[in-house]
Amino acid sequence: MQTVAIVIHLMIVAILIGSVLLQKSEGGGLGMGGGAGFMSSRGTANLLTRTTAILAVGFFITSLFLSWYAGYDRKPSSIIGSPASQSQPAGGATPIKPPTSGGVLDSLKKSDEQQGQPAPSGPQAPRSQ
Repeated sequence: MQTVAIVIHLMIVAILIGSVLLQKSEGGGLGMGGGAGFMSSRGTANLLTRTTAILAVGFFITSLFLSWYAGYDRKPSSIIGSPASQSQPAGGATPIKPPTSGGVLDSLKKSDEQQGQPAPSGPQAPRSQ
């Protein structure tokens, strides 16, 4: 349904652009051409004006329909995610819990101990590989 509406919308847009470019402007524009056409200049102006107005109404109607259709099945959601919707970190790592006592350094030390890496006793010199 949405594809059909988009195709109709694009067809209306293409024809609307063509009808606007064919209209005679004060500077001449694309409508400036041989006077020996199948219609007089007054009849052509009326026809193009009416065609442009009808196509503009069709453009607005299809635009409104497409915007309504895009939001038709949308459910309201909260910007604050619930705990159940939060995903686990990649790699199966367990997240670090906020510290209950102490500071950030204490929680990092505890997470290092959980991973089995001993904490360095002092500054370490870089080692070559």
